[in-house]
Amino acid sequence: MDIQVLVAAHKKFPMPADKNLYLPVLVGATKNYKNEIEYQRDDEGENISQKNPSYNELTAIYWAWKNLDADVIGLVHYRRLFSMGRKRELDNILSRDDIEALLNKAPIILPKKRNYYIETNYSHYVHAHHKEPLDETRKIIQKNYPEYLKAFDLVMKRKSAHMFNMFIMKNEEFKQYASWLFDVLFKVEKNIDISDYSVQETRVFGYISELLLDVWVETNNKEFTETKWIQIGDRKLVPKAINFLKRKFITNSEKRTHF
Repeated sequence: MDIQVLVAAHKKFPMPADKNLYLPVLVGATKNYKNEIEYQRDDEGENISQKNPSYNELTAIYWAWKNLDADVIGLVHYRRLFSMGRKRELDNILSRDDIEALLNKAPIILPKKRNYYIETNYSHYVHAHHKEPLDETRKIIQKNYPEYLKAFDLVMKRKSAHMFNMFIMKNEEFKQYASWLFDVLFKVEKNIDISDYSVQETRVFGYISELLLDVWVETNNKEFTETKWIQIGDRKLVPKAINFLKRKFITNSEKRTHF
């Protein structure tokens, strides 16, 4: 079985040892880099590398969809990877045998859900980001993919989701997902203006896509299995918790949510 797990990166970083399994991909290669980093570039073949500032790691997914032929395709990040354990080191990530065993259970591998406890997925999003793009996404789905609307609304009302745009899928599922995802996002992109967004908020389509994965999985009744994930290096949990509370109770207290 030919398995290719893309490792999205924007800089040089320690990579998994199994080069036949893990494929480092330099995202945003067109704009930011020349040839000093010897990873697979996301600006080769058919690509949207130039959209990386607003699509993040999705430019690697698009590159794989259009240019990579493998039985199984996945995406992880240079600091965030799938694991069967908790030790936050590269020698503790999924091996080929691990992946094949998980795929014997279901055609899709996802990270354990992230739980927000005191917020819904929708309220968490709008407390952290501009709400208009996510609201526009609902309109696009309602107009172009009405069969997905029920799942979209359910996901928005929940307090947990499969986040980080991390997955490993068999080829058929991957192609189906990528085709739907980019069609939705390209339509949203045409309908919103992000020209005055901050650099952080410009990454809007990467943020939205995190919530669309569960929408696609549930609408299509796709079977999946979950596994743990680890983050290499300092996770900065305390600053993240403080920022979360600020967004929830202070910075965006004036925002009103609909889900």
